[in-house]
Amino acid sequence: MQLNDLMRVSVRQVIRHRRRYMGVVLAIALGVAGFLNIVTMSREVKNNFNENLDLIGGVTVLRIYFDNERSYRPQWFREQTLNALKRLEGVKELSLTAVKHGQNSNFKGQRFGFMVLAVDEGFWQVRNFWPLTGKLFGIDAVHGHKRECVMGAELAKKMFGDTHVSGKDLEINREIYRISGVLGGVTDSGLANSVFLPLTTSEDRFPGRLLADRLYLRCATWDDVGAVAAAIPGIVKSHQSPEELHVEVAWEALKRVQLLAWWIEFLIYLATSATFLLGGVGIWNVMMAAVTSRTREIGLKKAMGAEDRDILAQFLSEALCLSVGAALLGAGIGRILMEILGYFIESRPPENLFLYGVTLAFLFAVLIGVGAGLFPSIRASRMEVVSAIRYE
Repeated sequence: MQLNDLMRVSVRQVIRHRRRYMGVVLAIALGVAGFLNIVTMSREVKNNFNENLDLIGGVTVLRIYFDNERSYRPQWFREQTLNALKRLEGVKELSLTAVKHGQNSNFKGQRFGFMVLAVDEGFWQVRNFWPLTGKLFGIDAVHGHKRECVMGAELAKKMFGDTHVSGKDLEINREIYRISGVLGGVTDSGLANSVFLPLTTSEDRFPGRLLADRLYLRCATWDDVGAVAAAIPGIVKSHQSPEELHVEVAWEALKRVQLLAWWIEFLIYLATSATFLLGGVGIWNVMMAAVTSRTREIGLKKAMGAEDRDILAQFLSEALCLSVGAALLGAGIGRILMEILGYFIESRPPENLFLYGVTLAFLFAVLIGVGAGLFPSIRASRMEVVSAIRYE
């Protein structure tokens, strides 16, 4: 029997007995769809998850600083050090900051003391902060040395009694600054009671040298944190003195997040593998049932000259049609789910990653079809002609 005839007969048999095979096809199709989404979307989901890790502890954010209170000479981050850190593999973005103590000399007859943080335009993104009201100043305010500021929510409530203070003026060390917004996403009470100024403005307006001795660095994923943290001291040392340099990492929180992610990924792969396994068992069962129900047909074919290898090839090709057809259906379902998930997380994986997942899924389908259909096919091919024809 030629290959095209063999495939045509196998497909016709599968279609004819589609009700018997429906459960098996759906099981394998769902397994393929789940596998494709794991392969194609896991990286996008992981990146999206890493973008919002500050909500559960900021485990991808490293705090790097010089402890100038313990150093006999002041230290701050040089430009060449920052550029080297930006080029480090695994670093997504970083933000340079400095701290000053400001004072509102007179507001409604009261004096308020608070901390002033001088930050660059990347501070909000690195720390995953957002505006509670108004807006957070950006690169135009930093490069333009503008007298704008952002207030912490608690400080705004203490001074103004409300967080809707955008456009109002705030006096800091006898100079007037325009409030652009109030900071949201803050879990630190110290930051909630602080004022944030553009780094360049602080350098211009505050007396003395502004020591930009604090750096916040966000890694691309939590897998990069260990390597980045280990490499930082060496990079700093190659460009300036590393005296009293400290690198803070939320190691305990990182371990918990990694462990949780590992278990989730393991359970998903386990569920997908179980689906494939059940699909293989289903193919084995339905093919055994098909061999039994078509015993007389097998005997007649052998009586008309069909050889053992022809019977083996026919039933094995039917099993392959089942598994590969289910993989095709699963690829379609997986594509639809991928598009839906990509829409919700506002991200789209590379097309070649999807094709890679489809290739793996079809390889699995072929293995399942051959593995589950081989024994029933061998059993069918070894039937005795006379016994098969007389079978009731």
